Amino acid sequence: MEKVLIVGAAGQIGSELTVALRKKYGVENVVASDIKEIADKNGMGGPFYHLNCLDKKALAEIAEREGVNTIYQMAAVLSAVAEDNPQRAWQVNMTCLQNALEVARERGAKLFFPSSIAAFGPGTPLEKTPQDTIQRPTTIYGVTKVAGELLCDYYFRKFGVDARGLRFPGLISYRTLPGGGTTDFAVDVYYKAVLREKYVCYLEPDTRLPMMYMPDAVRAMIQLMEADAAKLKHRNAFNIHAISASPEDFAHSIRQIIPDFEITYEVDPARQKIAESWPRSLDDSAAREEWGWHFEYDLDALTRDMIANLSKKLDREV
Repeated sequence: MEKVLIVGAAGQIGSELTVALRKKYGVENVVASDIKEIADKNGMGGPFYHLNCLDKKALAEIAEREGVNTIYQMAAVLSAVAEDNPQRAWQVNMTCLQNALEVARERGAKLFFPSSIAAFGPGTPLEKTPQDTIQRPTTIYGVTKVAGELLCDYYFRKFGVDARGLRFPGLISYRTLPGGGTTDFAVDVYYKAVLREKYVCYLEPDTRLPMMYMPDAVRAMIQLMEADAAKLKHRNAFNIHAISASPEDFAHSIRQIIPDFEITYEVDPARQKIAESWPRSLDDSAAREEWGWHFEYDLDALTRDMIANLSKKLDREV
């Protein structure tokens, strides 16, 4: 029986992953945890623990109490926020991962680690970035992602920990607000469109980045964790790709539904520099071949679903 612990369950990805896993495995078999206090702990739809993932003892106690055999380590300080406090980013991103790997080692549990396109850098091919290529990121967030990929591989080779992971592109969701990433514009732009407000974008209009709708990302995580281990040649840090789009591409797609939507640009040099160091598209052939990955939402399908759901959430007619 699958018994899952999600570390960082209140975040942008974790909140939607929690719902999907509980639907699949049953509410009581998926334990959510986060450092954020949640007023109604049952509001997560099942068991919830207040957890600081820097506390390895507390993490191990929860895993033991709940009989956990799979851990999703989703807690992290994201790219733009990490640059403001690189010491904290390293401490949180690396210590929490190592704590989760240690608990997985002790329990013989599987572990999921989310990597990112931030693991690449200016020396990486920007178009159809290969699965195996140079990784010399220029942000502390990217450094922690490369180090995390290597640490997961080490724990597999050294201790046999079944650690798996994905390199996520920018993720787009209507359920929760983003938490300080460079690709946050791709969420904010839809909120402004539905509210009939002008959006001021912090990236240049033609800055093209790989993106993915959250339902595809959640499905990819679960599909990878359920894949036959014998078929996984890479196991960890799989490239996955869906769409490649710029702020102007998003604006054009939105205008098909909201014709008067307006976007202007006030470029933030720091985030622009980060974006320019990342790939524009990813070669995800390894994920396709090894565990059958494919995306379902292109840009226009994503836009239709985002606007429909945000209209309900914000109580606005479009």
